[in-house]
Amino acid sequence: MEINIPKVLAEVTAVHDRYEAALTRNDVDVLNELFWTNELTLRYGIGENLYGHDAIADFRAARDPSDAARTTGPVVVTTYGRNFGTANLEFHRDSMGKSAIGRQSQSWARMPEGWRIVAAHVSVIHPQ
Repeated sequence: MEINIPKVLAEVTAVHDRYEAALTRNDVDVLNELFWTNELTLRYGIGENLYGHDAIADFRAARDPSDAARTTGPVVVTTYGRNFGTANLEFHRDSMGKSAIGRQSQSWARMPEGWRIVAAHVSVIHPQ
């Protein structure tokens, strides 16, 4: 298996960047588009476990967008072959407190309709 084929790495990086831009703008249409429309899609959030695209879309529709702005730290995108990749990043929101570190992991798969998130996990750690 080839890791980080340059063209594939560029594709996953670009779609991840599109997701990030949509997240900070609370562009729910793009966020919903980028999650695979399937009941197998999952998103584990800071305070919720969402199973299936419908649950993720319902969460997005109900979410208060006032805290969408964030700064991101290291971003690591890795692709495995031509049809799968991961994107992981650290982030910080002012509302989290100074020492908290957010973490986001996404698994991306190339589907007939394009790159889609098939699984995501968001968590926060509070170093002591």
